[in-house]
Amino acid sequence: METYLLEWANLLLRWTHVITAIAWIGSSFYFVFLDSSLTPPVDEALKQQGVSGELWAVHGGGFYHPVKFAVKPPQLPDHLHWFYWESYSTWLTGFALFSASYLWNASTYLVDPALVQWSSAQAITAALSFFVLFWLAYDAVCRWFGQGKNGDAIVGALVALLLGFATYLACHLFAGRAAFLIIGAMLGTAMSANVFFCIIPGQRKMVASIRAGLSVDPIHGWRGKQRSVHNTYFTLPVLFAMLSNHYSFTWSHPQNWLVLIVMMLAGAAIRQFFVLRHGYKLGRNRHPAAYALFGVALTIGAIVWMKPAPRATEISAAPAAFVGYQQVAQVLEQRCYACHGAQLQMKNVRLDSPAELKRHALQVYQQAVVLRQMPMNNATQITEAERQLIGRWFESGAKVE
Repeated sequence: METYLLEWANLLLRWTHVITAIAWIGSSFYFVFLDSSLTPPVDEALKQQGVSGELWAVHGGGFYHPVKFAVKPPQLPDHLHWFYWESYSTWLTGFALFSASYLWNASTYLVDPALVQWSSAQAITAALSFFVLFWLAYDAVCRWFGQGKNGDAIVGALVALLLGFATYLACHLFAGRAAFLIIGAMLGTAMSANVFFCIIPGQRKMVASIRAGLSVDPIHGWRGKQRSVHNTYFTLPVLFAMLSNHYSFTWSHPQNWLVLIVMMLAGAAIRQFFVLRHGYKLGRNRHPAAYALFGVALTIGAIVWMKPAPRATEISAAPAAFVGYQQVAQVLEQRCYACHGAQLQMKNVRLDSPAELKRHALQVYQQAVVLRQMPMNNATQITEAERQLIGRWFESGAKVE
C-alpha cells in the first residue's frame, strides 16, 4: 500500500509541478519577448507620462497595447498584479516531488556504492547542501561583481565556472540519474530564490516609494532585471537536466558530467538566440543565428561523441541458444527479487512467479536490456552477460513454462 500511495503522490506532484512550471516559464518567456519588442511611444501623451516603450499586438480576437514605464508611472492602481506565485508553486511542488521520489528512498536513488558509500542521511544532507551552497555562492558573485565595469560578463563567466564545478562534483558523488536531477533542482532553486530574495523585495520597495510619493531608487529595478535575465538563461539547462532522467544514455555515460555541461551550454546558447531575435527584428542587434548554430552544433557533437560502440557480432551463423524460464529466473532472483519479490514490489512490479514475470516481460526487457535503467544504479551488480541472457529470453518468446 505504501508503494501504491507513493506512486499516486509522485504522479499528482509531477502533474502539478509541470503545470506550474509551464505558467512560470511561459510568463518569463513572454516578458523577455515583451522587453525586447518594445518600441519608443509615438503618442505624445504616453511620452509625457514617462512611458519608455510600447507594443501593439493581436491575440485571440482582441487587440492589446502594453506599455512600460522607465522608472515609475504617474500613479499606481489599487490592484497591481504580482508575478511570483508561479515561481513559488513550481519550487514547492518540485521539492515535494524530489522528496517523494529521491529523498524518501535515498539509499536507492541517490547512492551509487561505486562512487561514494554513504548513509541515507549523509546523501540527503549532501544533496540539499548543493541547493544552499550554490545559491549563496551565486548570490555573492552577483553582488560583488555585478555592478562594476563589465559586470554582466564577469558574473556570467564566474557563474558558468561555478555551475561546471557543481556539475562535476555532483556526478562524482551521486548516482548519475540523481546527479542530473540535483543540478536541475539546484538551478531551479536559484531561480526561485532570485524571485523571493531579490526581484519581489525590490519591487515592493519601488511600489512603497511610489505610493509614498518618494523618488524610486533605480538599483531595485536594475537588480531585479539582472536576476530575471539570469533566470531566462537558466531555463533551458534546467529543463534538460530534469527531462534527461528519463533517458539513461545521458546520465549513465562514463563522462556524464561533461554530457550535462555540454547540453546546458547548448540550451543557454539557443535561449540567447531567441532573446536577441526580437531585438534583431527591430534593428537593435545583429542576427543572432550564430548562437542557434552553436547550440545545434554542440548538440550534434554530443550525439556523435556519445554514439555507442557497435556490439560484437557472432562469427557463427548458428542461432542463439534457447533461454528458458529457469535460467532467467536465476538471474532475476539474484538481481531483481530484492525490489520486485514477495517482500517488496517497487512500482507494483513483482517478478518472482511465472505468471507475474510473463505479465511484466516487456517492462523487464525494456528496463534491464534496452534502457539499462534497472537495477537502479546497478545496485545488485547485474552483468552484461546476464542482461544479454534476459534479452535472448524475451526475444525467443518470453516462455515461462
